[in-house]
Amino acid sequence: MVATRPRRADAQRNYDLLLAAAVQVFAERGTDAPLDEVARRAGVGNATMYRHFPTRSDLLVAVYADEVAHLCASGETLLAAESPGKALHEWLRLFMDHITSKRDLALAVTGGQSTELVAEWHESMLTTASALLDAAKHAKAARADLDVRDLLTLVKGIALAATDQAQAERLLALIAL
Repeated sequence: MVATRPRRADAQRNYDLLLAAAVQVFAERGTDAPLDEVARRAGVGNATMYRHFPTRSDLLVAVYADEVAHLCASGETLLAAESPGKALHEWLRLFMDHITSKRDLALAVTGGQSTELVAEWHESMLTTASALLDAAKHAKAARADLDVRDLLTLVKGIALAATDQAQAERLLALIAL
C-alpha cells in the first residue's frame, strides 16, 4: 500500500476552497457548469484547479464524496441525541434531502452506472442508518421488525415521488417507526 503525504497547508486550503466553490456552482448551474467558474469562485487559477482535479469527473466525485461524508457525520452526531427516535427521523429527513438535492450530482458521478465508489457510499449511509435505527429500536422508538434497507428504500421512494418539499415532509411524517 502506498502512503500518501499530507497536503501542504496552502494546497489543502486551495483544495477546500475548490470543493466549496464546486458545491455552490454545481448547485446553481448544474454539473455541466464551466469549471473556470469553479476556479474563479475559489479564487485560484485554472492550473491550481486542474492540479487537484485533473478531470471534471474527479471534481464531481470529490464533491459527492464530501456530501456523503457530511450526511454520515450528521448521523454520528445525531447518535448522541437524547431521543433516538427523533434522531433517526431527523437523519431520514437529511437523507431524503440528500437524495432530492444531490440526484443530478450522483447521476453525473456514476453516469448511471454502479461503481465500487457508489457501493462504498451506499454502505456508509447504510451503516449510519443502521446505527440510528438500532438505537431507536433499543429505546423502543422504532418497531423491532423494521429493516434498515426497507426503511431507506421507503425514504428514497418518497424523495423521488414527492411533487414538492412540502409533500415530501408530509409523507416522511407518515412513517410510523
